[in-house]
Amino acid sequence: MPTDPLAWETRERRVAYSCPGFDIVNESVRLPDGAETEFDYLSEPASVCVLPFTPDGDVVCIEEWRQAVSRISRGLPVGGTEPEDADLEVSARRELAEETGYEAETLEPLVTVEPANGIADAVLHFFVARGCRPTAEQRLDHNESIRVRERSLEEVTDAVADGEIRDGRTVLAISYYRLFGDRRGSTEK
Repeated sequence: MPTDPLAWETRERRVAYSCPGFDIVNESVRLPDGAETEFDYLSEPASVCVLPFTPDGDVVCIEEWRQAVSRISRGLPVGGTEPEDADLEVSARRELAEETGYEAETLEPLVTVEPANGIADAVLHFFVARGCRPTAEQRLDHNESIRVRERSLEEVTDAVADGEIRDGRTVLAISYYRLFGDRRGSTEK
Protein backbone atom coordinates (compact mmCIF):
# COMPACT_ATOMS: atom_id res chain seq x y z
CA MET A 1 0.00 0.00 0.00
CA PRO A 2 1.34 3.48 -0.85
CA THR A 3 2.26 5.54 2.20
CA ASP A 4 2.19 9.07 0.77
CA PRO A 5 -1.32 10.57 0.47
CA LEU A 6 -0.53 11.65 -3.12
CA ALA A 7 0.41 8.12 -4.23
CA TRP A 8 -1.71 6.08 -6.60
CA GLU A 9 -2.32 2.40 -5.95
CA THR A 10 -1.60 0.13 -8.91
CA ARG A 11 -4.30 -2.54 -9.03
CA GLU A 12 -3.33 -4.29 -12.26
CA ARG A 13 -0.58 -3.89 -14.85
CA ARG A 14 -0.35 -5.22 -18.40
CA VAL A 15 1.73 -4.54 -21.49
CA ALA A 16 -0.73 -3.18 -24.05
CA TYR A 17 1.78 -2.95 -26.90
CA SER A 18 5.37 -4.07 -27.30
CA CYS A 19 7.98 -3.33 -29.96
CA PRO A 20 11.78 -3.30 -30.11
CA GLY A 21 12.95 -0.60 -27.72
CA PHE A 22 9.86 0.07 -25.64
CA ASP A 23 6.49 -1.11 -24.32
CA ILE A 24 3.24 0.73 -23.76
CA VAL A 25 2.00 -0.22 -20.31
CA ASN A 26 -1.63 0.01 -19.17
CA GLU A 27 -2.33 0.13 -15.44
CA SER A 28 -5.58 0.07 -13.53
CA VAL A 29 -5.06 2.46 -10.63
CA ARG A 30 -6.87 3.80 -7.62
CA LEU A 31 -6.41 7.54 -7.09
CA PRO A 32 -6.01 9.14 -3.65
CA ASP A 33 -9.72 10.08 -3.61
CA GLY A 34 -10.68 6.42 -4.16
CA ALA A 35 -11.64 6.79 -7.83
CA GLU A 36 -10.45 4.05 -10.15
CA THR A 37 -9.12 4.75 -13.64
CA GLU A 38 -6.67 3.63 -16.31
CA PHE A 39 -3.17 5.05 -16.90
CA ASP A 40 -0.95 4.36 -19.92
CA TYR A 41 2.76 5.11 -20.23
CA LEU A 42 5.82 4.28 -22.26
CA SER A 43 8.25 1.89 -20.56
CA GLU A 44 11.82 1.50 -21.75
CA PRO A 45 15.24 0.47 -20.42
CA ALA A 46 17.50 3.14 -18.97
CA SER A 47 19.51 5.16 -21.51
CA VAL A 48 22.87 6.89 -21.59
CA CYS A 49 23.88 10.16 -23.26
CA VAL A 50 27.56 10.96 -23.78
CA LEU A 51 29.10 14.43 -24.04
CA PRO A 52 32.39 13.43 -25.71
CA PHE A 53 35.41 15.74 -25.84
CA THR A 54 38.43 15.17 -28.07
CA PRO A 55 41.91 15.77 -26.58
CA ASP A 56 41.72 19.26 -28.18
CA GLY A 57 38.43 20.04 -26.39
CA ASP A 58 36.12 19.72 -29.39
CA VAL A 59 32.78 17.93 -28.98
CA VAL A 60 32.13 14.77 -31.00
CA CYS A 61 28.62 15.35 -32.37
CA ILE A 62 26.34 13.26 -34.50
CA GLU A 63 23.88 14.12 -37.23
CA GLU A 64 21.10 11.54 -37.47
CA TRP A 65 17.89 11.15 -39.39
CA ARG A 66 14.90 11.22 -37.02
CA GLN A 67 11.80 9.81 -38.65
CA ALA A 68 9.40 11.09 -35.97
CA VAL A 69 10.24 14.70 -36.87
CA SER A 70 11.23 14.04 -40.52
CA ARG A 71 14.60 15.77 -40.39
CA ILE A 72 18.28 15.52 -39.56
CA SER A 73 18.82 15.99 -35.83
CA ARG A 74 22.15 17.24 -34.54
CA GLY A 75 23.19 16.05 -31.14
CA LEU A 76 25.18 13.68 -28.97
CA PRO A 77 25.50 9.89 -28.87
CA VAL A 78 22.58 8.35 -26.96
CA GLY A 79 21.49 4.76 -26.54
CA GLY A 80 19.84 2.21 -24.33
CA THR A 81 21.43 0.00 -21.74
CA GLU A 82 21.66 -3.72 -22.44
CA PRO A 83 20.93 -6.51 -19.96
CA GLU A 84 24.51 -7.80 -20.32
CA ASP A 85 26.08 -4.42 -19.45
CA ALA A 86 27.99 -4.65 -16.18
CA ASP A 87 27.28 -1.00 -15.38
CA LEU A 88 26.27 2.31 -16.91
CA GLU A 89 29.85 3.17 -17.90
CA VAL A 90 29.95 0.05 -20.08
CA SER A 91 26.73 1.21 -21.77
CA ALA A 92 28.09 4.73 -22.32
CA ARG A 93 31.38 3.49 -23.77
CA ARG A 94 29.56 1.06 -26.07
CA GLU A 95 27.15 3.69 -27.38
CA LEU A 96 29.96 6.19 -27.97
CA ALA A 97 31.95 3.61 -29.96
CA GLU A 98 28.96 2.26 -31.89
CA GLU A 99 27.56 5.62 -32.95
CA THR A 100 30.81 7.53 -33.54
CA GLY A 101 33.72 5.09 -33.82
CA TYR A 102 35.42 7.04 -30.99
CA GLU A 103 36.68 5.72 -27.66
CA ALA A 104 37.23 7.73 -24.47
CA GLU A 105 40.21 7.79 -22.14
CA THR A 106 38.02 8.75 -19.18
CA LEU A 107 34.31 8.82 -18.48
CA GLU A 108 32.58 10.61 -15.60
CA PRO A 109 28.91 10.85 -14.61
CA LEU A 110 27.31 14.27 -15.17
CA VAL A 111 23.65 13.98 -14.11
CA THR A 112 20.70 11.55 -14.14
CA VAL A 113 17.20 12.70 -15.12
CA GLU A 114 13.68 11.43 -15.77
CA PRO A 115 13.05 13.33 -19.02
CA ALA A 116 9.30 12.74 -19.35
CA ASN A 117 8.04 11.21 -16.09
CA GLY A 118 4.45 12.24 -16.78
CA ILE A 119 4.22 9.84 -19.75
CA ALA A 120 7.25 7.51 -19.47
CA ASP A 121 9.36 5.62 -16.93
CA ALA A 122 12.51 6.58 -18.86
CA VAL A 123 15.71 7.33 -16.93
CA LEU A 124 18.59 9.01 -18.76
CA HIS A 125 22.15 8.94 -17.40
CA PHE A 126 24.53 11.61 -18.76
CA PHE A 127 28.31 11.19 -18.94
CA VAL A 128 31.25 13.41 -19.87
CA ALA A 129 33.86 11.54 -21.90
CA ARG A 130 37.35 12.99 -22.30
CA GLY A 131 40.26 12.15 -24.57
CA CYS A 132 37.96 10.78 -27.27
CA ARG A 133 39.73 9.55 -30.40
CA PRO A 134 38.47 7.75 -33.49
CA THR A 135 39.66 4.17 -33.06
CA ALA A 136 37.29 2.08 -35.12
CA GLU A 137 34.43 2.09 -37.58
CA GLN A 138 30.91 2.91 -36.45
CA ARG A 139 28.77 -0.12 -35.64
CA LEU A 140 25.31 1.27 -36.34
CA ASP A 141 22.04 -0.52 -35.70
CA HIS A 142 20.09 -1.51 -38.81
CA ASN A 143 17.82 1.53 -38.48
CA GLU A 144 20.48 4.17 -37.76
CA SER A 145 22.02 6.56 -40.27
CA ILE A 146 24.56 8.77 -38.49
CA ARG A 147 27.24 11.23 -39.62
CA VAL A 148 29.96 12.24 -37.12
CA ARG A 149 31.26 15.83 -36.82
CA GLU A 150 33.67 17.46 -34.38
CA ARG A 151 32.58 20.94 -33.28
CA SER A 152 33.87 23.38 -30.70
CA LEU A 153 32.00 23.53 -27.40
CA GLU A 154 31.27 27.17 -28.12
CA GLU A 155 29.76 26.28 -31.51
CA VAL A 156 27.57 23.57 -29.95
CA THR A 157 26.53 25.91 -27.12
CA ASP A 158 25.58 28.60 -29.64
CA ALA A 159 23.58 26.06 -31.67
CA VAL A 160 21.66 25.09 -28.51
CA ALA A 161 21.07 28.75 -27.57
CA ASP A 162 19.90 29.61 -31.11
CA GLY A 163 17.48 26.68 -31.24
CA GLU A 164 19.43 25.07 -34.08
CA ILE A 165 20.02 21.99 -31.90
CA ARG A 166 16.60 20.88 -30.69
CA ASP A 167 17.32 17.36 -29.42
CA GLY A 168 16.27 17.56 -25.77
CA ARG A 169 19.00 15.23 -24.53
CA THR A 170 21.69 17.35 -26.17
CA VAL A 171 20.13 20.60 -24.95
CA LEU A 172 20.08 19.25 -21.40
CA ALA A 173 23.63 17.85 -21.54
CA ILE A 174 25.15 21.07 -22.90
CA SER A 175 23.09 23.32 -20.60
CA TYR A 176 23.88 21.30 -17.48
CA TYR A 177 27.56 21.04 -18.38
CA ARG A 178 27.87 24.77 -19.07
CA LEU A 179 26.03 25.63 -15.83
CA PHE A 180 27.65 23.15 -13.48
CA GLY A 181 30.66 21.63 -15.29
CA ASP A 182 31.86 18.17 -14.55
CA ARG A 183 31.58 17.35 -10.86
CA ARG A 184 35.01 18.93 -10.25
CA GLY A 185 33.79 22.38 -11.24
CA SER A 186 35.40 22.63 -14.68
CA THR A 187 33.39 24.40 -17.38
CA GLU A 188 35.56 24.42 -20.47
CA LYS A 189 35.02 27.50 -22.59
